[in-house]
Amino acid sequence: MNKFEQLGLSESLQRAIIDLGFENPTEVQEKAIPMLLEQDTDLVALAQTGTGKTAAFGFPLIQKIDANNRNTQALILSPTRELCLQITNEIKNYSKYEKGINVVAVYGGASITDQARDIKRGAQIIVATPGRMQDMINRGLVNITQINYCVLDEADEMLNMGFYEDIVNILSTTPDEKSTWLFSATMPQEVSRIAKQFMHDPIEITVGTKNSGSATVSHEFYLVNARDRYEALKRLADANPDIFSVVFCRTKRDTQQVAEKLIEDGYNAAALHGDLSQAQRDSVMKSFRGRQIQMLVATDVAARGIDVDNITHVVNYQLPDEIETYNHRSGRTGRAGKLGTSIVIVTKSEIRKISSIERIIKQKFEEKTIPSGIEICEIQLLHLANKIKDTEVDHEIDNYLPAINNVLEGLSKEELIKKMVSVEFNRFINYYKKTRDLSSQSSGNDRRERDDSQPRESNNGGAVRYFVNIGSRDNFDWMTLKDYLKETLDLGRDDVYKVDVKEGFSFFNTDPEFTDKVMETLNNVTLEGRRINVEISKNDGGGRRDHNGRSSGGGFGGGRSSGGGGFRSDRSSAPRSGGFGPRKEGGFSDRAPRVGGCGGRSDSRSAAPRSGGFSSDRAPRRSDAPRPEGFSDRAPRRSEGSSDTPRERRPRRS
Repeated sequence: MNKFEQLGLSESLQRAIIDLGFENPTEVQEKAIPMLLEQDTDLVALAQTGTGKTAAFGFPLIQKIDANNRNTQALILSPTRELCLQITNEIKNYSKYEKGINVVAVYGGASITDQARDIKRGAQIIVATPGRMQDMINRGLVNITQINYCVLDEADEMLNMGFYEDIVNILSTTPDEKSTWLFSATMPQEVSRIAKQFMHDPIEITVGTKNSGSATVSHEFYLVNARDRYEALKRLADANPDIFSVVFCRTKRDTQQVAEKLIEDGYNAAALHGDLSQAQRDSVMKSFRGRQIQMLVATDVAARGIDVDNITHVVNYQLPDEIETYNHRSGRTGRAGKLGTSIVIVTKSEIRKISSIERIIKQKFEEKTIPSGIEICEIQLLHLANKIKDTEVDHEIDNYLPAINNVLEGLSKEELIKKMVSVEFNRFINYYKKTRDLSSQSSGNDRRERDDSQPRESNNGGAVRYFVNIGSRDNFDWMTLKDYLKETLDLGRDDVYKVDVKEGFSFFNTDPEFTDKVMETLNNVTLEGRRINVEISKNDGGGRRDHNGRSSGGGFGGGRSSGGGGFRSDRSSAPRSGGFGPRKEGGFSDRAPRVGGCGGRSDSRSAAPRSGGFSSDRAPRRSDAPRPEGFSDRAPRRSEGSSDTPRERRPRRS
């Protein structure tokens, strides 16, 4: 039985819930929905982003609305255009079987006349951003003096964005006897002030610990030199081929520049910031939701309200000015009970901020080192092997097979595999053997004591690194895989360490004394009908392990992704991840279609291997996705004299 039936919702709402595929209410929904249905009360609900707050207030709001009365009965305030539109669409989906209920979105960047006309036709529920709502009130285009319900969603975000005066003015226009429902991830002083001024004895519900981070998000930091920040970002992306992420920068200028650099270097990236038009923002978000974009570089303001399924990582390219904002950034991943990872790239001068964030989110960070080039090569090649294995054959190729067979005649299966893999491996190894270690010389361990902080010996001195053909697609993360290996091998807590889980495979370490046991035991085990295969890896995994046995090296250590394709590494002639094939002299365009909010350079890269099949000097993007409709290659520049105008990009390095 669907557990939503026990919350007191109407039959029509339950039908919509079934259509949406909801089965079990989240904690905030279980606590809020019955309470809001049973009584008219003010409510303060503290819950992290991604815990289902929209449904928590949306379902009871719809059930309490009088569909026969076309006057405005409810106002929902949200911080950004994206979140405003998202809430509007969700309320419409929830009320699909409720005849006569109309919902109108009111936000900047669209015609205020059209929005006023839609309200005049009859809108029981208005979803609005504070700035546009205040504008409409000033112009006499909306009447909220008789509303029964007012919802403040992401209240801390609205106040953090400077909407305090607008919210106070809007709430002062509403009747005192209305019910006010305030939903927020944190409870700073300004939110408390709003609650005391405009709410009457509100009931407070808290999901998790007040102001804490989500339990489904793990937190990692990488200490690098300031000049290596961008190179570290690319190295981390290459170490996790299936990343689907939001990359946060502090300013619009940095956002634009980082996105442009990523696009130049062949990543499926785009910028999202306030200088984009609404049409461009919509186009970028459409491409991101469709996974044509895998690295969305955004400012904090632009990213608020992003609700995209299965974001695997949030990358803090720069920490926010306000430490509390980190909580909202990390809330973009690990949503709806799924696991996610929040990455922070820090320099020595910023390391003290990690402890401050830990106190706020009440969770510990794991320190890791930027993965080595050799490890990235191994990860990418194994990813390639899995990709080849899982590829569905398009039989349109059958007509070309005779000619291909003639070319490859005389090669054995082993020789053919070696040659195919060597095409990619040679490029990766030739590039990465020239790269240096990006890890900062000074470890962040001096900020606090760590147990077992000394590194394990490498393969040539001690620890053995293994590759195993199970990963996140088998529902493992690093903790569950470590537990599985300990139980299967009957080893102690610290005998399995440096566990690094990718989508279709994983790595782990043991001491040499357990090698025979690992090889004999695991190679004779089946998991859900599939034989486990374990091999000794030539790479020792690098880094340190902490007192929990977690690896401080080896990429993200999560691989909790469902997106496709890897990314290219460092800029000059850097290898592409996730694919194979030499540059082709003819038959393919030199230039790939752009995707996203900014364009790259017009010249091609020097002998850079590309991902995802045969490629030319400028190979097709990983997804081979067309440019979003109506969206130019380059985002608009700000006017002359603006401090946010991106600088001209520097010449390529040779």
